[in-house]
Amino acid sequence: MSVKQEFTCVKVSAALIFMLFFQLANSQTDFSGVDKKIEAAKKELGGNAVALIYKDGKIVYTKALGEFTAKTQAPIASCSKWLTAALVMSFVDQGKLSLDDKVSKYLPIFTKYSKGYITIRQCLSHLTGIESEPIKLLSLLGKKKFNTLEEEVDDFASKKEIESPPGLEFRYSNIGLNIAGRVLEVLARRGFDQLMQERITRPLMMRNTSFSSFTAVNPSGGAISTASDYMNFLSMILNKGMFNGKQILSEKAIADMQTAQTTSAMIKYAPKAAQGYNYGFGEWIQETDENGKAIVISSPGLFGTYPFIDNCRQYACIFFTKGILGEEKKEIYMDIKRGIDEAIPSTCK
Repeated sequence: MSVKQEFTCVKVSAALIFMLFFQLANSQTDFSGVDKKIEAAKKELGGNAVALIYKDGKIVYTKALGEFTAKTQAPIASCSKWLTAALVMSFVDQGKLSLDDKVSKYLPIFTKYSKGYITIRQCLSHLTGIESEPIKLLSLLGKKKFNTLEEEVDDFASKKEIESPPGLEFRYSNIGLNIAGRVLEVLARRGFDQLMQERITRPLMMRNTSFSSFTAVNPSGGAISTASDYMNFLSMILNKGMFNGKQILSEKAIADMQTAQTTSAMIKYAPKAAQGYNYGFGEWIQETDENGKAIVISSPGLFGTYPFIDNCRQYACIFFTKGILGEEKKEIYMDIKRGIDEAIPSTCK
């Protein structure tokens, strides 16, 4: 090859590299609109919050307010339910548990008090029919009267009345997921927090997430976590059970979790932040397509943290804070989501 030809090749290669770099630089998603919405809501978010967006295998957006960062640890309240449902599904994946197993198979006390026909499926979807009170802030902050999960679940069996036949009426509470958590303890002969570490948090590198407690462990609302940790969990759900090349949950388990177990007529109580949605396993189904397939799923917590996944735009997002999730804050989050949706095009037809 002549010197002239070689020089020409170098120029062409340099030009191609520049064009590729220019194309990549200009293909970055513009989240400036999202930035403005979050800044405008800073006061309503309590001044301390962090938002993360994950897409295409990486974090594509981070916004921190006040002293919060992606590593700040805080209670996540009912966001815990999504983690607990995933833990239950890991046992279903292994064939050690069936969604249609009766809880009395593992907890005979439920048969003794005429509640032996409640199933794992009904526990994961708040359809046990057992009487319950709305989840309130004081009940989460107050000292629990039980020392163990076993004591609490035995109290559900022996002291609580049946308000409706299992499977017919939805009442959002801590009862069903806590019963399911106790079933796992009996099945595996280990504590709930230990099982969560072994099967979910450790494989997902959620080093700052724990359900450990000085009183009864609470599978429904007792976790502490960080935005970064919880995003690892969301990425696994978004990627159909895969995380870092390892299958944590099967694709079927993910699909089952995202299948609505309720209809609007069945819902007798739901928190204001989730009214109008149906429920799968440990998660709300905010939007569906014309065939009923889940598009947007979430599991907001009373303390203000709001994780969700958009299957059509293939992203996961978490708003992580330590405030109170009221109806007003829900609308702020949904407005920010609309900003994200404008920046990320839908892949659904």
